[in-house]
Amino acid sequence: MSGLKLKIGVSDSDRTRPLANGEVTIAGFDHEIELMGVQALFNRQLKDHVFDICEFPLATYLRTLEMPERPYLAVPLFPSRHFRFSSVFVNAHAGIEKPADLAGKRVGLMVFDMAAAVWHRGIFEEFHGLPRTAPIYVTGGLEAPRSGDEHPQLYPRKFTIEHRTDKSLAQLLASGEIDALYTARAPSTWPSDNVRRLFDEPKSVELDYYRKTGIFPPMHILAIKRPLAKSNPGLAKAVFDAFAAAQKIARAKLFDQVALSTMLPWALESLLEAERELGTDYWPVGLAKNRTMLETVIRYLREDELIKTDFAPEDLFEGSDILAS
Repeated sequence: MSGLKLKIGVSDSDRTRPLANGEVTIAGFDHEIELMGVQALFNRQLKDHVFDICEFPLATYLRTLEMPERPYLAVPLFPSRHFRFSSVFVNAHAGIEKPADLAGKRVGLMVFDMAAAVWHRGIFEEFHGLPRTAPIYVTGGLEAPRSGDEHPQLYPRKFTIEHRTDKSLAQLLASGEIDALYTARAPSTWPSDNVRRLFDEPKSVELDYYRKTGIFPPMHILAIKRPLAKSNPGLAKAVFDAFAAAQKIARAKLFDQVALSTMLPWALESLLEAERELGTDYWPVGLAKNRTMLETVIRYLREDELIKTDFAPEDLFEGSDILAS
């Protein structure tokens, strides 16, 4: 052991629990791990930077690479992925049947640079005929009014953006004051007579997207404080290996049907279907298998004007062992 005790902050998932319960260790390093809700985790880290290693919002990480100090160094491992077509909600009376109908409409979102919104803006423009600047974007708290951003945001001038501090986005959607919502969490006003999903069958839309692109969009990446990674040359690879091992354990446990690990009675059937449709390595780690995805999200962020640099995927990481992954 190096004598260094790493402080790790991640969300509670089957991909992270093997590190929390000791099934997996980080070779050469001791660690303590805190599992917590994603939004609280991000707000805490982006404000106080309390964790040495942290599950980190993907788009925000790319934005940090344009800061002079470049405070974080990521490894090509993605703790959270989600297609998010199921996470677009509309007011049932707004006349919205497809993404292109969002042109000129008010679309709520909690955080402008959240990965879900970046992917929606890019995918809807590229595949669904909705220019990313066509909607009016409305920021606010999902379930309670919010006085301002919970962590620093960049609002590119090409977009029309309003900020609501008097009502929650869930309320605004139900009342029709906004027409749609891009979100990671379903609003409390759904399902109801006033709020429905944009896509009645989101799974079919998601499968169609995957068949076209081969991308299962990541929301988060795993980031290490850069000075710590620089002063401990083997740390990034050790962290990558540990979280990759934890992910393999998570997949193996999904096949263990002695006792259900979740309250989903047909979990195994869902897993088998997922692997038939997406392949057995649908949650890939490493640079090589994520190159196309990273090129896409970099392009979307540049088109959003959230970053200026035309990064290559290699620019996001360091170390010959990581770059060869």
